[in-house]
Amino acid sequence: MPGRIQSIERAAGILRLLAGGARGLSLAEISRSMELPKGTVLGILRTLQHVGFVEQDEATGHYRLGGGLLRLGTRYLDGNELRTRALNWADSLASRSGESVRIGTLHEGQALVVHHVFRPDDSTQTLEVGSLLPLHATALGKALMAFDPLAMPVPSEEGGADHPLEDGNGRPLDLARFTPTTLTAADALLDELDRVRARGWAGEDEELIEGEVAIAAPIRDHRGTTVGAVGISGAVERLHGPDGDGPRMELVSYVRDAARSISRELGAHSW
Repeated sequence: MPGRIQSIERAAGILRLLAGGARGLSLAEISRSMELPKGTVLGILRTLQHVGFVEQDEATGHYRLGGGLLRLGTRYLDGNELRTRALNWADSLASRSGESVRIGTLHEGQALVVHHVFRPDDSTQTLEVGSLLPLHATALGKALMAFDPLAMPVPSEEGGADHPLEDGNGRPLDLARFTPTTLTAADALLDELDRVRARGWAGEDEELIEGEVAIAAPIRDHRGTTVGAVGISGAVERLHGPDGDGPRMELVSYVRDAARSISRELGAHSW
């Protein structure tokens, strides 16, 4: 049997790295994360650019995933039943809320964005389909963690102080800090997930990106199993009420209505 091809493994590693960097990454950041010389990384990036899998921002010089890779990913996503059944409801939610809509599923310990509807205005926005989001720092992720047994965190016997929690597959959870409000303590995260289960929806309060908040609710299939989550995200001044104490409840209602509608499309009865 022939061995693995190192250059392809490295290219795949760079693509995975870029998938997690919503704002793009510099050559130095990629080189440091991959623990490879800049010259080696630059050669791989140029090849990936040539085939359309990577793009470079002219203003910042940062690299991000390209349209060619998105087209390949869309072939997979088109076969995703959740995405197919949710299209119309996601459009309706964007129209009702005036905010961008994302639908996510659990993928290798993160939330994979399988569908994204832009905020219905003329602002410049970036398509996030295919992006991987941290579970503990996003509303989509917390909705999955609270209701999907495979994502539900439990105390780790071997993770120690660095990784006190693991998911249903025994995978250690990395509670990395992204902003001052990210939940990085195991007890605080578990308490938050209890609140999510009690009220039926998850919130995100500037935990991944400062100034951005989100609301999400779980999507269930005909077995009653949580198979994804749908949510909206936007600027804190738009989604929060005038008193600044949490999201506007009419927006929470819109999100939960959308989640119930998509669940019914997937054969769920009542929940």
